[in-house]
Amino acid sequence: MRIGYDLTIEQSQKLVMTPELIQAIQILQFNTQELESYVEEQLLTNPILEVQTAPPAEDVSDKANDDFPVKTEEFQPSQDFDSKFESKEKNEFDWAEHFKEKEYDDISYRQWEYNAEKSDYTYEQFVSSEITLTEHLMFQLQFAPIKRSCRNIGRYIIESLDENGYMTLSIEEIAKEMGVDTDKVEIVLSAIQSFEPAGVGARNLKECLLIQLAYQGCDNPLIGEVVNNYLEDIAGNRLNNIAKALNVTVKEIQVVSDLIKGLEPKPGRQFGSSSETRYIIPDVTVEKVDGEYIVTVNESSAPRLMISTYYQKMLVDSDRESNISKFLTGRLNSALWLIKSIEQRRQTIYNVVSAVVKYQIDFFEEGPKHLKTLTLKQIADDVGIHESTVSRSINGKYIQSPRGIFEIKYFFTSGVSGNSGEGIASESIKTFLREIVENEDPKAPLSDQAMVEILGERGIDISRRTVAKYRDEMNLPSSSKRKRY
Repeated sequence: MRIGYDLTIEQSQKLVMTPELIQAIQILQFNTQELESYVEEQLLTNPILEVQTAPPAEDVSDKANDDFPVKTEEFQPSQDFDSKFESKEKNEFDWAEHFKEKEYDDISYRQWEYNAEKSDYTYEQFVSSEITLTEHLMFQLQFAPIKRSCRNIGRYIIESLDENGYMTLSIEEIAKEMGVDTDKVEIVLSAIQSFEPAGVGARNLKECLLIQLAYQGCDNPLIGEVVNNYLEDIAGNRLNNIAKALNVTVKEIQVVSDLIKGLEPKPGRQFGSSSETRYIIPDVTVEKVDGEYIVTVNESSAPRLMISTYYQKMLVDSDRESNISKFLTGRLNSALWLIKSIEQRRQTIYNVVSAVVKYQIDFFEEGPKHLKTLTLKQIADDVGIHESTVSRSINGKYIQSPRGIFEIKYFFTSGVSGNSGEGIASESIKTFLREIVENEDPKAPLSDQAMVEILGERGIDISRRTVAKYRDEMNLPSSSKRKRY
């Protein structure tokens, strides 16, 4: 056996993740906000790029095959130009000669344009600020019947409340931090507990509910006894146990239970902050026009970019071997690839959503009960792309339809097979279950096995364990907890 080094030539095929391909994959996966931030970053780093301010001549969002996305009078590359760009020798393409042949206008200098409409202030540019719980309580503290020396204690207590309005520090900790007696902290805390919303400043759930009952003027000792000692039984709907322990009727306990469940366990959650507000910008809009569903990609999710004519002129006038010409050529290649990637993203999203709408047409016509099972592979085979591409194109993106706004992932769901052989989505089954619970007799709620039999009559073959799983996902209590007396 001979051991040594050999030099051989081998030919193989492999996929190389070039920077351009990585960029295209990232752009496809971006949602609207991420793509907008990415484009703004590219506009700052690449002077060749400009945002197309004028609206396009025609809406091409519903076309299966679009032309090159740069559609301006100054820059309209032909098919031959597009093929040259995609060739391996794209870096050697003579852009200056190409621009000279097109005879671009020399007076198209557009480094910055003044737009009078954008500089005007309108009410549509502003949103109302939400009052936070801390601000609401601080305002009431100004008029509280406490001494001025206690105001600092009140501010400290208010700022120590959590988002639900509960105390996060003990009386002793606050007294030690402020250097005062615990009695003074108790006085200030009792004043804060009289503020709106009722129940704020409580140390636990029992105290929160008792504060709200006192605020409503309810002095029934039975209710106070239940709150202090039987809250867990109320949560478990074990009203018989409470009635026996307190020697009252179950009907009386049912009234008390309804009153307690009508109180607010988290009084601070009705106040929010701007940091918690999350806005959704639909990436795709589906509209029904003359009995046909039209898919339109939101223009804000696919910004229109163009090539700066000023830098085109600069490239024409500069020496081919100069650093300026080399720099602008590289920037131009990068800009064109970005434009093609954004256009490809828009077209991919359109194709995927169109296939989804076509497959889930019964949902848009009839409602959630008619949602079908759908997998990534089915759409991938229909559109002719890979499953991973479908996954990236729907990740974090939303669709606005006559039925409401949904995440596109909502339409990709598993389920069971009906008697007719057609798949029934889990969301459809959940809709049926909710309808069954809403229409049941509250004094004799249906068990999971009973709901299995009802669904079987509707052609849905499902196990009891699956019904319990879907019921838990919808936060529907069991039959024993749903029972009313």
